[in-house]
Amino acid sequence: MVDRPLGDERGVQGDRSCSYWTREQTESITREATNVAPIIDPPQTRLDEDLHIWDTWLLRDRYGEVTTVDGWQVAFSLTAPADMLPSDRHDVASIRYFYSRDGKQWECGGELFDDDAYGQRQWSGCALYDDGDLYVFYTAVGHSDDVETTDTQRIAGATTASVTAGSAEVVIDGPWTHEILLEPDGNWYETEDQSGGLTYTFRDPWFYEDPETGEPCLLFEANAPVTDETPVCGDDTAGRQYNGCVGVAVSPTGDPLEWELRAPLLVGACVNHELERPHVVHHDGHYYLFISTHKHRFAPGIQGYDGLYGWVAASLHGPYRPLNDSGLVVTNPADAPFQLYSWMVYSHDEELLVHSFLNYLDFEGESLEAIAELPETEQTQRFGGTLGQTLRVGVDGDRTEILGTLDHWHLPTGDESLPEPVEDT
Repeated sequence: MVDRPLGDERGVQGDRSCSYWTREQTESITREATNVAPIIDPPQTRLDEDLHIWDTWLLRDRYGEVTTVDGWQVAFSLTAPADMLPSDRHDVASIRYFYSRDGKQWECGGELFDDDAYGQRQWSGCALYDDGDLYVFYTAVGHSDDVETTDTQRIAGATTASVTAGSAEVVIDGPWTHEILLEPDGNWYETEDQSGGLTYTFRDPWFYEDPETGEPCLLFEANAPVTDETPVCGDDTAGRQYNGCVGVAVSPTGDPLEWELRAPLLVGACVNHELERPHVVHHDGHYYLFISTHKHRFAPGIQGYDGLYGWVAASLHGPYRPLNDSGLVVTNPADAPFQLYSWMVYSHDEELLVHSFLNYLDFEGESLEAIAELPETEQTQRFGGTLGQTLRVGVDGDRTEILGTLDHWHLPTGDESLPEPVEDT
């Protein structure tokens, strides 16, 4: 791989310049040996047979590095009862935590919050461990007093000092203090009322303190407002509704629970309307911004895949250049296009490690939405509902390549040495 100069792909959003993911860049999205994950077989046993487990994040410090509590690694996951239809799991999602001494064998610590959390249910976020205090940032979905299930999304935070690590277990039992931290402003970030009918997003908070400037930031997924003045996408007026963006807020005081909105870091105007779970990894002097998205979230005329997409910049606020020209870093093989999803990246020595969950296996439909056309028993049988194998990814400037895999649920600790990469794809 060749380290190339970082380009300037910028436009203007509100009163500040931001980076854009352009239709021209997406023309080079293609499956190659460097970005296609191997076929992932399900593990012989799931971590918890009673749970669907999907979006997962590791406990980190202020600078995004994986951290431990007295030697224990801690992971957090969205979960739902395994006896329910997988497509319904988002309607009852709750956060559970897991802990491990070696990053290989994990134990379930139970449900994280009591009934005092905001929302009808909680979606993805992140967790910060700072001087003995645990901060969990999450998406509060719906309102607790709503009669019907709703998808209103707000960014919430919760904190507790009650984290106990013993010789045999980690106990997180509160009490928690919950706050609503952010809601869309209608200027930089589309409100639910402004939404044009496609998926509305204001979720997936990710805490990150810039190691070079010391500025605390909170990244999140959102949509840029569409108005009559918004340029059309070629001849396609409807394409304007594909308006996903990576939002950011900053904390002028440094308090993890005090935030002010800023203009987006990245806008996918006319490209994609769901840039999920954005996060940043500082690696080898560069800032790497990653998101996950689905094939059916790309605008008409763009051939994208379910995958992990990324960009690189010399500073946290950009400008960002797409990795591998198109942004595609990891995707699924053509004969298992939906096997993995919700990729999360962290740095380990000279390479990147990427974990994700087993989504729908043995399904080659045109879109993930076609899953609903299968009999319910087949939907359940094809759903993985646990973490897949961890991918090892090499990175050099704006080029990446998959180097191999680790076992299911193998999330190495910072001091764990990895074997020399062996091609298994």
